[in-house]
Amino acid sequence: MVAELRTPISRRRFIKWTSVASTAIATTGTAPVLRALADEKKPNNPISRSAYSACDICMNKCGLIARVENDVITKLDPNPKFLKSRGMLCARGNAGINRVYDPDRLKYPLLRKGKRGEGKWERISWDKAYSILAENLRTIADEYTRCGVLFTPGSDMQSTFVHWFAEVFGSYNITTHESNCLISRNRAFLDTYGEVPFADVLNTNYLIMAGSNRFEAFVTPDSIDLMTAKQRGCKLVVLDPRYTKSAALADEWFAIKPGTDMAFFLAVTHVIITEKLYDADYAAEKLYGLDELKQHVKQYTPEWAEKECDIPAQDIRRIARELAKAAPEAIVYPGRRSSDYLDSTQIRRSMAIVNAILGNWDKPGGLTATRQVGLAGPELEEPPFYEDNPDDRIDAEMAPIMFNEEGSFKHVRDAIIKQEPYPVKGWFLYKFNPMQTGANRQKTIEMIDKLDFVACVDIAMSDTAWYADLVLPSSSYLERQDPASGLQGSSACACVVTRDPVIQPLFESKPVFEILKEAANRLELGEFFNFTVEEYRKQQLRKLPYAEQALKEDGVYYNPSKLYGIYEGKIYKTRSKKIELYNSRYADMDIDPLPVYRPPKQGSGNQFRVVIGRNAYFTHGSTANYDLLNELMPENVLWMHPKPAAKLGIKERDLVEVSSSVGKVRLKATFKHGIRADTVYMESGFGVISKELSLLQDKGACVVELLEDHADELTGNMAMHETFVDVKKIGGV
Repeated sequence: MVAELRTPISRRRFIKWTSVASTAIATTGTAPVLRALADEKKPNNPISRSAYSACDICMNKCGLIARVENDVITKLDPNPKFLKSRGMLCARGNAGINRVYDPDRLKYPLLRKGKRGEGKWERISWDKAYSILAENLRTIADEYTRCGVLFTPGSDMQSTFVHWFAEVFGSYNITTHESNCLISRNRAFLDTYGEVPFADVLNTNYLIMAGSNRFEAFVTPDSIDLMTAKQRGCKLVVLDPRYTKSAALADEWFAIKPGTDMAFFLAVTHVIITEKLYDADYAAEKLYGLDELKQHVKQYTPEWAEKECDIPAQDIRRIARELAKAAPEAIVYPGRRSSDYLDSTQIRRSMAIVNAILGNWDKPGGLTATRQVGLAGPELEEPPFYEDNPDDRIDAEMAPIMFNEEGSFKHVRDAIIKQEPYPVKGWFLYKFNPMQTGANRQKTIEMIDKLDFVACVDIAMSDTAWYADLVLPSSSYLERQDPASGLQGSSACACVVTRDPVIQPLFESKPVFEILKEAANRLELGEFFNFTVEEYRKQQLRKLPYAEQALKEDGVYYNPSKLYGIYEGKIYKTRSKKIELYNSRYADMDIDPLPVYRPPKQGSGNQFRVVIGRNAYFTHGSTANYDLLNELMPENVLWMHPKPAAKLGIKERDLVEVSSSVGKVRLKATFKHGIRADTVYMESGFGVISKELSLLQDKGACVVELLEDHADELTGNMAMHETFVDVKKIGGV
């Protein structure tokens, strides 16, 4: 099977695992397995070296230095020259070693032999795997057009090659992980400022965080800069239905009623506008639609908002005044995850509008624009055109202002299940696990049942891989060469990072680039992949003459660029050429040009709204099986307020059943005074189906088993806070 070695590697015995490596060699009877774990020829004379790389455990790509002895990675240290993470590396980054040496790691190509989800696999050669992949893609293209295949890359520096393969193969149907978590935020700020901004947390004096949890859900440099800013006196106000670590370190925490963030921010806008606390000259020069906004917010008083969001009117009024007084070094934090409600884009628009009237755009301590990194676009062959393809994506027009390059996983899934407007019968996934991250897991299974062929490229047997037909083992980020990637770090940097192999790939793992290149060759598309990663990267860096040397010497390249005042003397990339409070393009599309508040739906009886979030240990569902992190949280539990729990007869650590309209799960309950009585919360990454994730068997519950699959009305972003659940006691511990 996939993972012969079932014993997890703990930090204490990690390096001394040579006996287990020897056992693996004897078990497989093939070339040395986990060969990098020991070099018995030179036990008293280890060969030590260091190598720069960039972390791949989450999207931050923090710079690191890998310490290697005898081709064994022994430690990952932060790169002190990497400013985006302020020369630091978090617990997840340190656990990157687990990604390489995880005994549950996929080792060779696997072909499903039984029913989907049954867990019966045949080990096959790469040559056979390539043939199966190419033949199935060709068969589906011939019968259902090229758009009959869906491509879904996760967040990764090689994901660009999945996009490119889909383009040359001829499928418009690409959807990304970001459509589950991020695009409504991006849409809202893009449609206000003309681009998506970055928060200058380090230099701000007043910060409001609504839902974001930067002291646990790390985004660099914001998580680190927030602590520095607080130490020098920045005021932090947190709005969150649960008492997070960010709330614990805030100056003020308000347990806002879920779904009412817009009410709060419209009331803040009301105060700033009616009390004329904004810079009138700045507004006249930079803002579009101020008169319309003045009329719009007259109805949204703090007294009205108090009844909606459960925050006292006097506090709303005071916070608005404090925020305006601190401007322009004041921010309503844009956040990252925005997969909340049916009106998430408009909620984020209300936050963008407050920032706009604070006059903080393109200024120190406010919102900063994208800085020039300097990477060039590689010169690639023009992709082919296929006349028999349908006119558009399968989810076209299902959300009026969806990003076509991101799509909507929720809408794509619905369309595939219905086989409308046309059939999609194939799915190629890379580093994406919707069985753990996409709301309503049963619908994902239903979608897979409609497909003729599913190929999954990953480093471990995820729940999604468990339901695939062909599973291909990916090399880790420490074993491969990657293209260059431009990163933004607010006031920290605009920089370029890349990766070269720290060690040679273990087992039969391969980078997705190599897999796609071979598939292209077998589909007579090889001319479009007629390059190496090294050649691709050189084209990216061709306009940066000093980049290659800096990457070699420092592990990062910084392109000197202006940080503040980027838009001085320039027009904004919006229809009005100004910052748009009122969006006339929305009005033309019969979309509310200013955010209109609609009360969120309520549960019935003793129901609870379930909310999701992130902690400092896990990245979605991809790291919970790493023993270095699993020790910190071996299972998830249900957060409940003790008062409603007592009414239901539930005691601490009781086993409870949590049910919604789409599913039910069982897990233990824990009491938190720091959560609203009408709200429950649970971590993601548990309740796995895959039998090849040994540390997670029968541990906790899967939150997407419960979540109904709602979507933001404008972008198709998953709306994961719209689900209400019933909770009942099953038994005590």
